[in-house]
Amino acid sequence: MTEELLRLSKRMSELGLSSRREADEWIARGWVRVDGKVVSELGSKVYPSQKVTVERQAAAEQSKRVTVLINKPVGYVSGQAEDGYTPAVALIKAENRWAEDRSPEQFHPTQLRSLVAAGRLDIDSVGLLVLTQDGRVAKQLIGHDTDIDKEYLVRVSYTKGGTLPDSELKKLNHGLWLDGKPLLPAKVRWQNEDQLSFTLREGKKRQIRRMCEAVGLKVLGLKRVRIGKVKLGDLPTGQWRYLSADEQF
Repeated sequence: MTEELLRLSKRMSELGLSSRREADEWIARGWVRVDGKVVSELGSKVYPSQKVTVERQAAAEQSKRVTVLINKPVGYVSGQAEDGYTPAVALIKAENRWAEDRSPEQFHPTQLRSLVAAGRLDIDSVGLLVLTQDGRVAKQLIGHDTDIDKEYLVRVSYTKGGTLPDSELKKLNHGLWLDGKPLLPAKVRWQNEDQLSFTLREGKKRQIRRMCEAVGLKVLGLKRVRIGKVKLGDLPTGQWRYLSADEQF
């Protein structure tokens, strides 16, 4: 079976070397080699069996890129500014850095360049939001093949009187459909009489609120407390810290 040619930037992303955007930047700068030869033409294609390497300058530049964790308050959007609402990145400034941040990283305004949300958190939801300059982190968290789970604490009230039947709790775990497609299995369990823990491996728009609505639950509050192995912990609302070198999602 013959190999199919792939766009070099796509192959670099698949190999975890960079994001596609970073790959195009590096190719243009002459920082990418295929089988030992510099390839500087955008749109170049390679076979999967060819060896792709990057120059040390690319790795050095990538190592300067920061990833930030913020405890997003209500009223902030996770991505671009919209409808007059402020994006969460506006909170990333020296005075909002958590005093207990262990990272030796020094804050500098250049770290705000290309700092984008790796995933969304609704305007009326709070908790852990990741902002990153590193395309590898973004791909890990929001790429098509990501398997990183996210945990939420959700305060709810049952709108049909009494308590939520076990059969409906089972549906929250597996069996609901959204947008004409079945949802992946989730882990949903009671934390106390009015709070559920949701652990999801996908993130459709307003997914938890819509799941709850489907079984007669009204969401009163929603907080993301974990992404993969990284927990919100004691990070105060509206404050941020750096993802430290020894942390991995």
